Amino acid sequence: MKKIFAIALCLVLATSVFAQQRFLTIATGGTAGTYFPLGGALADIWNKNIPKMNATAQSTGASIANINLLKGGNVDVIFTQNDVANYSYNGTELLKGQAYKDLRGMACLYNETIQLVALESSGIKTLADLKGKRVSVGAAGSGTEANARQILEAAGLTYNDIKVQYLSFGESASNMKDGNIDAAFNTAGVPTAAIQDLSVSKKMILVPIDKEVAAKLMQKYPFYAVQVIPANTYQGQSQAVTTVAVKSMLAVSSKMPADLVYELLQTMFSNTDRLIAAHAQGKNVKLETALEGMSIPLHPGAEKFYKEKGVLK
Repeated sequence: MKKIFAIALCLVLATSVFAQQRFLTIATGGTAGTYFPLGGALADIWNKNIPKMNATAQSTGASIANINLLKGGNVDVIFTQNDVANYSYNGTELLKGQAYKDLRGMACLYNETIQLVALESSGIKTLADLKGKRVSVGAAGSGTEANARQILEAAGLTYNDIKVQYLSFGESASNMKDGNIDAAFNTAGVPTAAIQDLSVSKKMILVPIDKEVAAKLMQKYPFYAVQVIPANTYQGQSQAVTTVAVKSMLAVSSKMPADLVYELLQTMFSNTDRLIAAHAQGKNVKLETALEGMSIPLHPGAEKFYKEKGVLK
């Protein structure tokens, strides 16, 4: 009888401990991008500094896929692009008729640079040269794919003008190495691991997005900004390249408790050294720029946090 009682007590205690755990799933992106290492660092920060927190980073198809996961209640915190978040909240552009009014902002993180990479042997030097070529536009349901479609449109091209491939960053790099595709769009923090890896084994170029195309793009889609990728960012890249960028951000559901969102932000901004260790873009995750490019309403917990820190008046 004592043995049965002891086992029952252990089960009760184990269940109680389990019940006290706070489980949190972070939706990131492909393993060769920027979201994934930063998401892993976030999970580490929250697990080590928030009592009974059990956070895990999940590899996904990135922005649009993450929003759908959040909408379905399958994840708790997501990485996404600020342009895609706005389309989702308002049900416009790529997400027309699919307004997700429960989407709330936590923080903007860093610039996400659109990097169009081409094999030197392909002869591609401009956007116009993509015509008839095998081009990866990013994983289906990703922010990269949204950017690729919009940039091609600004350049007077459509998917009918190219041989479209829907590949993640890692898949694009592998297929370029094998000569299966000629070029690939990547939207991620610079430097991007997949492009770094490619530049070591293949002669490649970064295709510029010229001022005329950038102007057309920004006129229709105001979330874009001109950005320059410095020379020598990647092996063999001897000159600076002009392109465009959007912003990465963290978002949650309006249903997440305000005190939890507040605690997550407080802990993240108190431990940014861990983000810096995870990826070069970690150095750009700063409290003072956390609301730059915020394209959807803030979560009340985030609003309280930023007001207390003097970032939001």
